Amino acid sequence: MSITSFKPKAAADASGRVEAIVAAASEIVLGKTQALRLAVTCLLAGGHLLLEDLPGVGKTTLAQALARLLGLSYQRLQCTSDLLPADVLGVSVYDRNDGQFHFHPGPVFTQVLLADEINRATPRAQSALLEAMEERQVTHEGRTMPLPAPFFVIATQNPTDQVGTYPLPESQLDRFLMRLSLGYPDRAAERELLEGRDRRTLLADLAPVCSIEALLELQAQVDAVHVAEPLLEYLQDLLARSRTMPGLAHGLSPRAGLALLRAARAWALVHGRGHVLPEDLKAILPSVAGHRLVARDVGTSAAALVEQLLRTVPVP
Repeated sequence: MSITSFKPKAAADASGRVEAIVAAASEIVLGKTQALRLAVTCLLAGGHLLLEDLPGVGKTTLAQALARLLGLSYQRLQCTSDLLPADVLGVSVYDRNDGQFHFHPGPVFTQVLLADEINRATPRAQSALLEAMEERQVTHEGRTMPLPAPFFVIATQNPTDQVGTYPLPESQLDRFLMRLSLGYPDRAAERELLEGRDRRTLLADLAPVCSIEALLELQAQVDAVHVAEPLLEYLQDLLARSRTMPGLAHGLSPRAGLALLRAARAWALVHGRGHVLPEDLKAILPSVAGHRLVARDVGTSAAALVEQLLRTVPVP
């Protein structure tokens, strides 16, 4: 669909729906409007979300709030060092009555899967999610089973310097469209949190503000957001520059480029536009590219790498 065929009212309606979701979620996760907007953008783009932060800042609450507000089925997977792939995908159990094995689906068969503290699971258990996240299906004993639509993985991760954590391999990190950090709330938000009702009580009272059908429609509209040739040139310049920056071990892959494009389209739709601007790419670049850029110097932060990339590539 071209920019002329994308009706402004459709983009405005999409933006209004997203803002209703963000406003309702902001009543639960206080002072994190921008992070919530990015999380919804990630869902609309059909990606998965990695929340990396210290325990107790609201990562799990954010996942539960989004699932309830969108009316989606929800499962929580607590990742531990003894977690097995079967605990994620499911297992076949023999039934004596009919003499057959019957598959009992695991928690991955849901619409929103919270993989809590994913980096406390071993690499073997982490790899059980790879096919599900990429192909939206699970293969068990030669049988391929599709996952529900939409399928959205929200994984939380503790800082890797904490005891008992396993760093996520690059192949696993690449399956996450975005990585966000919530951080501590500001003083006003923390006071409201301290004086307000318990978050679990508020979550139990949440009612959906968007139907599954409306959510799937929003995801379909992302594909209709127009991307002009100069914007594609700018994206390619960013990708090419990342591959030659002296401080990087390696640059952004073609799959990362597709992820950036999809996220920029969703971000434009969230803001009520039927076309992508350079500012959209700049807004989503830290959360989409930060975990995909590997520095040669371990002391260099992802934020510094993204800032350097943006600074050295001229905007069309």
